[in-house]
Amino acid sequence: MSDGDLSALIASLETQEEQLVFTRFDNADAWRLGSAMVAAATERALAVTIDIRRHGHQLFHAALPGTTADNDAWIERKVNVVNRFAAASYLVGRRLAARGAVLDEAVGVEPRLFAAHGGAFPIRIRDVGVVGTVTVSGLPQADDHAFVTEMIGAFLGV
Repeated sequence: MSDGDLSALIASLETQEEQLVFTRFDNADAWRLGSAMVAAATERALAVTIDIRRHGHQLFHAALPGTTADNDAWIERKVNVVNRFAAASYLVGRRLAARGAVLDEAVGVEPRLFAAHGGAFPIRIRDVGVVGTVTVSGLPQADDHAFVTEMIGAFLGV
C-alpha cells in the first residue's frame, strides 16, 4: 500500500470514528446489535466470533460455525487495543504502519496481549467517550473491521 493510499485509509477510518457515535448504549442495545450481526454473518456464511462489551462487561458473545477458541484470544487482544488507545484496533494498526512502527514494548504494550489488527471498534457515546467495544474475529482484518462498522452504521442509521 502506498503512503498516499495509507493516508487516505487512515482519514477514512478517522471519519468512521467521528460518525459512528452512540447517544446511549445499554444491555438491550448490545442484544439487538449482536443479534443483527449474527443474522447478517449467518446469511453471508461468515465464520466469525462476535463480542460486545461495555466497561469490560461482556454483554454479547456468539461463536459461529467455523470459529475456534483462537478467535476469542484475538478478540481479547483487539479489545485491549481499543481500551488502551480509545480508537479502533484497525485505525491504531494503520497509524503505526504509517510511521513504520509496530505495537510492542516501544509503545508501552506487551505484544502477546495486544493486537492492532482490524475488528474491534469503540462504543463511543456522545459527550461521554469510549465505554466499550464491538469486536469481530475470523476474517482478514480489513473485512473484520468493515463488517463491524457496517453493522454499527446500520444500527445507528448512519
